[in-house]
Amino acid sequence: MNNILQRVFVAFLFSLALVKPVFAFADDSEQVRQTVEQNVLEVVDYFEKEKQYYETDPERFFRNMDLALSKIVDFRRIAARVMGRFARKASKEQRDRFVETFKKTLFDTYSKTLIESGTFEIRVTKAAINSRSDRRASVDLEVMSDNGNTYPVIYSMYKTDEGEWLMENVIVFGVNVGLAFRDRFESQMRATRGDIDAVIDGWSVKLDIEQPKGS
Repeated sequence: MNNILQRVFVAFLFSLALVKPVFAFADDSEQVRQTVEQNVLEVVDYFEKEKQYYETDPERFFRNMDLALSKIVDFRRIAARVMGRFARKASKEQRDRFVETFKKTLFDTYSKTLIESGTFEIRVTKAAINSRSDRRASVDLEVMSDNGNTYPVIYSMYKTDEGEWLMENVIVFGVNVGLAFRDRFESQMRATRGDIDAVIDGWSVKLDIEQPKGS
């Protein structure tokens, strides 16, 4: 994956934090969009303050990023979807371990790229409640790099029983990242002849996302 696409995928990791909980009274799509938009500056602020610790105190950096993201991203739901049908066959310990492995590989793989990626801007363009379910919504964003290129990203959210909106998937350049990870998990399960522990131990989050021609 080239440097620009690395930035877009890193922006996926970082801007997960842009989608802070939206409570039940904010069920209108415009309110969802505004709520996400209002939190952009807050998260950028937070990241700017914490990134100094990436080299000097990496444990603090990763711990704080984990705490921030885990409040607003349903990593357990995402990990279960990545495991797909194999989640039912896995033990609770294996499911828990994969959640932690999934998070750690995201942080380890893309944090350095994020720190070194230079200036980029994330702009929320619209949000929409799913017409078939008022418990599903999508948020469209544009990631603008420092060289002027703009890249489309779509976030999928769901509403919890407590009325919060949490992130559950992302689409980059039309590629459903959750499904791509699921395909990766299934492929590794075949390669290891169904050894879930081996798949977890060797898990990687690197994806070769192709930039569409003309973008």
